Amino acid sequence: MDRHRKKPAVCFLGLASLICPCALALNPALDVSEYAHTAWKVRDGFVKGTIGSIVQTPDGYLWLGTEFGLLRFDGVRTVPWQPPDGQHLPSNSVFSLLAARDGTLWIGTSKGLASWKDGKLTQYPQLAGQWVRAPMLEDSEGTVWVGGVGFPPPAKLCAIHGPSVQCYGQDGGFVDGVRSVYEDRERNLWVGVRDGLWRWKPGPPQFHPAAGPGMGIQGLAEGDDGALLFGPRTGIRRLVGTKIEAYPLPNSAQHFTISRLLRDHDGSLWIGTSDAGLAHVHQGRTDVFAQADGLSGDYVSALFEDREGSLWVGTHGGLDRFREFAAPTLSFNQGLSSGSVVSVLADRDGSVWLSTRRGLARWNSGQITMFGLLNGDYAGSLFQDSRGRVWASTLREFGYLENGRFVAVKNVAGGPVYSITEDGAGNLWIANKDRGLIQLLNDGGVQMHPWTKLGHNDIALSLAVDPSRHGTWVGFYGGGLADFADGQVRASFSASDGLGQGRVNDLRSDPDGTLWAATEGGLSRLKNGRLATLSSKNGLPCDSTNWTLEDNDHAFWLYMTCGLVRVARPELEAWAAAVDKDKDAKPTVQAKRLDSSDGVRTLEDYDFYAPHAAKSADGRLWFLPSDGASVVDPHHLPFNRLVPQVRVEQVIANHKTYDVPSDEKASLPLPALVRDLQIDYTALSLVAPEKMQFRYRLEGYDREWQDAGNRRQAFYTNLRPKNYRFRVIACNNSGIWNEAGASLDFSVAPTYYQTLWFQASCAAAFLALFWVLYRYRVLQIAREFNARLEERVNERTRIARELHDTLLQSFHGLMFRFQAARNIVLRRPEEAVQALDEALERTEQAIAEGRDAIQGLRASTVVTNELAEAVTALGEELASDSASFHVTVQGPPQDLHPILRDEVYAIAREAARNAFRHAQARDIEVEITYNESWFQLRIRDDGKGMDAGVVAEGRTGHYGVPGMRERAKRIGGKLDVWTGIGAGTEIELSIPGSVAYTTSPGRTVLGLFRKKAAIS
Repeated sequence: MDRHRKKPAVCFLGLASLICPCALALNPALDVSEYAHTAWKVRDGFVKGTIGSIVQTPDGYLWLGTEFGLLRFDGVRTVPWQPPDGQHLPSNSVFSLLAARDGTLWIGTSKGLASWKDGKLTQYPQLAGQWVRAPMLEDSEGTVWVGGVGFPPPAKLCAIHGPSVQCYGQDGGFVDGVRSVYEDRERNLWVGVRDGLWRWKPGPPQFHPAAGPGMGIQGLAEGDDGALLFGPRTGIRRLVGTKIEAYPLPNSAQHFTISRLLRDHDGSLWIGTSDAGLAHVHQGRTDVFAQADGLSGDYVSALFEDREGSLWVGTHGGLDRFREFAAPTLSFNQGLSSGSVVSVLADRDGSVWLSTRRGLARWNSGQITMFGLLNGDYAGSLFQDSRGRVWASTLREFGYLENGRFVAVKNVAGGPVYSITEDGAGNLWIANKDRGLIQLLNDGGVQMHPWTKLGHNDIALSLAVDPSRHGTWVGFYGGGLADFADGQVRASFSASDGLGQGRVNDLRSDPDGTLWAATEGGLSRLKNGRLATLSSKNGLPCDSTNWTLEDNDHAFWLYMTCGLVRVARPELEAWAAAVDKDKDAKPTVQAKRLDSSDGVRTLEDYDFYAPHAAKSADGRLWFLPSDGASVVDPHHLPFNRLVPQVRVEQVIANHKTYDVPSDEKASLPLPALVRDLQIDYTALSLVAPEKMQFRYRLEGYDREWQDAGNRRQAFYTNLRPKNYRFRVIACNNSGIWNEAGASLDFSVAPTYYQTLWFQASCAAAFLALFWVLYRYRVLQIAREFNARLEERVNERTRIARELHDTLLQSFHGLMFRFQAARNIVLRRPEEAVQALDEALERTEQAIAEGRDAIQGLRASTVVTNELAEAVTALGEELASDSASFHVTVQGPPQDLHPILRDEVYAIAREAARNAFRHAQARDIEVEITYNESWFQLRIRDDGKGMDAGVVAEGRTGHYGVPGMRERAKRIGGKLDVWTGIGAGTEIELSIPGSVAYTTSPGRTVLGLFRKKAAIS
């Protein structure tokens, strides 16, 4: 089950025992000033101009006809009504409206008549040019009667029944136009004109001259006896048979100029005047509510009673609503001499005593009798003893009423008295501010007990008799309770014992000895020595409590700073049982609160005189706000059973307004990219729109129902493209929910990148990209593997070159030296020994070179950074007596990168060795050229040269020339060899200045010279 179904049950439980069995209507026993009144005024921008007509259509909307257009009103917002495109009213000045039983809205304008139903606007040419200003009527047979004023004449009266339109008056019978139309309970149709009345049907029309000069017959209604009432220029007349006589207003000497008449469902007669506001005739009296009392204007142009019993009044100054309060207040307007009432006492005879600052008053059966001041002073606290005497205190005296006069008790001093009670022996207990607790014995004796004797330095505000212990409970201003008996305090309690915080405003004891204390911290209960306090922590709407009463259904009523609160007896008993069982328990109660919208005025400060509240013999509860006496009838609280009709009014998407489809099954299409969505909804209950509660849910977006309070808009942002259903439910001011509510289907269109084909394309593109990235990664891994493999191969090749260029060459040289030593060892031993020593030195050098080449540990083969010096040292090492070695340098020498320098040196070394050892050269020249854009090494010898095939392919088992080419390629250079048999050899190494070469995996050297090199 949806969660929202739980809430209606809760709302209904809080009201179930308060339902008024009567129909919705205003209580005829009340004056206008006792109703809840709300005014929407022209000067506040509510409407433009005068409201000439008010009706309510079956969907619950209120329609207002004004001289500037037609307005739709839901109790909160007015919306100007415009017909659909291509349709228009005869005029924008709307003076008369009628909501027919079939849902048709009839619209009378200054230039004709139109009707609106099911989205179609129909005009009636028979009334074209007629000023339809008189209220229209739908009679018991369903015929709509429309009267107009002809411009130009003649004026017409038309009967419209379905497609049939029949008009009267073309002969000039309605010279000055029709002013009013009315059907009485006998189904007589009456037509008011400027100078009298027509009884139009049944039978032949009959004219009754009545009105004098002026606006003619402006209002028609019926009296209590069925006689026809009408308003000519001044006063009210009634037609009995054929006789017209004056209709005097009860209890009123005022004569009104009548503009409208209305008899409501409770029989009250409402009179709209053109100069004195609104008059109300009910139960033998007349009261008036004018602009000085808060009415929007004194000229009343429209009267209407809606389906919930509220009265709507249109004036030249705005719109007014009157509805019944749950707690109406008697004040000066109802006969009190003053609105400042300080105490209230319910007499056993059914009357109610009200003490005001201007004297004592007695209410009895709706009538108020003033007794005036008591010996020149007003009464403070009141009390009725067991003998029926009414006691009263003044600032100077204390006494009782007897035979309509005040009798002072001489041995009891006057002064502020805040509470009076009586014990079982007939003794009175009096809480006197200045003198303490006074005991007036039934034999006339007096005992005085100062407040200090009760253990308090402050004063007492409330007293209650303890029937089970024959004592008196005393509640103090500073907080705390004392049980006083036999001249001493038997027990005392404070907030530390569980009593509510702050002053004790009121005490009441049950017959079983249970004491209830109304405190600033809540309602405290004391029974069998155990205290517990009911507060906002247990479900009350607030804490501070002024008084408590029990109604005839044993429910508790608490007057609190936040309103009047009712707690049912079973709720209290369940709470009491729980705290009696476990003092630490925190049970909660369900409470019904009446607030300012129900007529309950909160009380911030008040006089401490008692009683603050009373229950009269008829079961009604009387209590005192700051401006009169309020009354609540627990059995006749206004209860709105009418389920509110819920409507979704419009949708605003991206600041553009869309009308809701009239067909509930239709779906509203919205454009793509709806970033801001506002849905306006309403519920049609006009009693107290501010107390309505809403809940909504967007299916497809919201997981739960959203509590909106009384807000009438829902907001959403960035809705995805899909189909949605918006649902809204509402409850009225009495908590009755419309669980069906209203719904709206709408869809948000996708933009191109939100469509299925685009998303599928994106998915395919993503998969393709993923495949490309996957393949790229596979290739990257393969390249890295190949690079590592190539590095290993290059390293093996390098080692092979190093072995060839160093170790093998050295060993080859050693073989020659050992052979030479062997050849001379027998002939010249000393030379042989010297040759062997040199061979050993060469062996050590070969071993070092081999170790460096194999392990790759040397940082550089060249000790110095100067390449020319290194090559010169090499030549001196390799040179012999039969050969010469020359090194020349062109350009300023520069520092080569170590890796590049080592490779160049290795090439030079290999070429020099080959020239010395294989070419049998006698002269070897080395030319080194430095330039900003390139580097060149050239080695020339005059040896025997070599075959061209050897230069190109190399000799099997020898790696000289191929090794030099590999080294040149590694460092980005170019190696050229020019040679031939007997022609010598020239070797040239050229390296460009922007050369790039790899030193290790992932590290590249850019630039020829070290000062320009960079590593990435």
